[in-house]
Amino acid sequence: MTLHLHIQIVGALLLSLGIAHSLFSRYFGWKKELLSLSLLTHRIFLVHNFFIALILAMLGICSLFYTDALLDPTPLSRVLLSGIVALWLFRLAIQFLVYDAAIWRGRPFYTFMHVAFSLFWVYVAIAYSLALRQVWV
Repeated sequence: MTLHLHIQIVGALLLSLGIAHSLFSRYFGWKKELLSLSLLTHRIFLVHNFFIALILAMLGICSLFYTDALLDPTPLSRVLLSGIVALWLFRLAIQFLVYDAAIWRGRPFYTFMHVAFSLFWVYVAIAYSLALRQVWV
């Protein structure tokens, strides 16, 4: 498989994850949980969730449909990929530094999701890192 294809796969997965954010509220019961927050904090949470979904979808679209431009060694692709690599490396670190094991330990589905997303963030970080290396050569 080529790097081009891996970036497109990552793009499709990120687009899917962005769309899936619309289901998170119902699955995690956020409507009930957010009732205890102040109105401002409640709205900030919802706005941040929306923008996370939007950024995931936009990165997915960029990677899926504009792969050639992303992999073309231009100043813009270098800057964009540098930021994307930093984003996903930080996200990978957060998976282990912020999400306490108490969240998933002893809960088979949550454990599976922790492992799956850990591997997903590794895959995303590696794919974009290889793309960044390619545009710097």
